[in-house]
Amino acid sequence: MSTDRTTPTALLRHLAVSLAFVLAMVGTAIGVGAFGGVSISEAAGGLLSADATHLAPAGSAFSIWSLIYLGLGAYALWQWWDADDERRIAGHAIASLLLNAAWILVVQAGWVWLSVLVILALLAVLADLFRRLAARPARGLLEKVVVDGTFGVYLGWVSVATCANVAAALFGAGFTGFGVPALFAVLVLAVVAVIGIALIVAGRHPIAAPLAMIWGLGWIAVGRWTDAPSSPVTAVAAVVAAVLIALAAITAQARRAQRGEPR
Repeated sequence: MSTDRTTPTALLRHLAVSLAFVLAMVGTAIGVGAFGGVSISEAAGGLLSADATHLAPAGSAFSIWSLIYLGLGAYALWQWWDADDERRIAGHAIASLLLNAAWILVVQAGWVWLSVLVILALLAVLADLFRRLAARPARGLLEKVVVDGTFGVYLGWVSVATCANVAAALFGAGFTGFGVPALFAVLVLAVVAVIGIALIVAGRHPIAAPLAMIWGLGWIAVGRWTDAPSSPVTAVAAVVAAVLIALAAITAQARRAQRGEPR
């Protein structure tokens, strides 16, 4: 890490990350109706509410955004000390923050299919950021928590949220899962489980991303047990997917410990 933090390039990068974070916070305020508008759950005809589709997490699931935004704020501060951006993630962080704000504004406008494109772009950005983090380990505990932890949780949650977003768009277009919505939901959840396991394998056995996915899947299960549309089949499938990801993470960590690798 360089001790020279006053170069024009570094200063512009620091300012850009900080500004992107501020814009993301403004977008979030709009999303929760702080400026008089409706919340995300009420926007777009309620297609993204907790009871809209089989893949919608229960409302409490979205409290994870508090943790994500806290981590992103910590990253926005921490990156002022990372003059060289040695892991080359600042551009991705900026893009993720701006896409986050864009997603909220698009949903507020009622453009659900456009929101699918935005969240897919966000997922792609976070996936490549995750790849960069995996390729170059953190230089200390603080960086591991603030950077790897924050963007791991961010990626894990967005992975689950993308499925819910796509399901909402399909439902809004009249798609009912070929007449068997629960079966369609189970197939999607199977894909989520595969993605979660793949992240564990590809990301040097991370903890944050799978934990966030388990959180999202758990709340999908709660939603389908306790709220409409009621679907015990979907709830069980979500639990199974979460358990598979958890077992993969535990197994990976155990093998890593046996080899004496640092966590």
